[in-house]
Amino acid sequence: MPRKPRIEIAGYYHIINRGVEQRIIFKEKEDYEKFEELLCTYALSYGVRVHNYCLMSNHYHLLIEIEDGMLSKFMRQINMNYAIYFNKKYKRSGHLWQGRFKSWYVTDEAYLYTLILYIEQNPVKAKMVKRVEAYPYSTAHYFLEEKLPQCLKNAYIVQNYKEDKEAIKAFLYCHKLRNM
Repeated sequence: MPRKPRIEIAGYYHIINRGVEQRIIFKEKEDYEKFEELLCTYALSYGVRVHNYCLMSNHYHLLIEIEDGMLSKFMRQINMNYAIYFNKKYKRSGHLWQGRFKSWYVTDEAYLYTLILYIEQNPVKAKMVKRVEAYPYSTAHYFLEEKLPQCLKNAYIVQNYKEDKEAIKAFLYCHKLRNM
């Protein structure tokens, strides 16, 4: 039975993908950096706005915004090119991803805020770091400590908080107030 076509309307999407059998898909710093490079390259070429991301060892979360039906093409480029890189580097063959990426359309602003916090807090909740900005493979450290890559210059946090690091920090840590 053929799978249902993905509905792609303009707006925000939460994207998740996981390694096959929940295997590690990012083994070294270089792997995370390659994925970030692919994400930014294809975001710019497909006109996708990257708002937040978090790359964990065996999965990733993205919060992106599209204006037209390019979601599947954009994600195919990232996942395919990363799998080629990974398989070649680690001399392996076969599927890297558990299946099709999962996507959820963000329906309102409350969901958007919750999702931003969920993505950024992922490494904290996994007890990998104590502060969101300490995790080097998510967007929080760029917003709070590092120079922004080109693909994050129009991110929600950047557009709404500019360079006000204290306001950004207050937003990213408001989970304590909301009891997420």
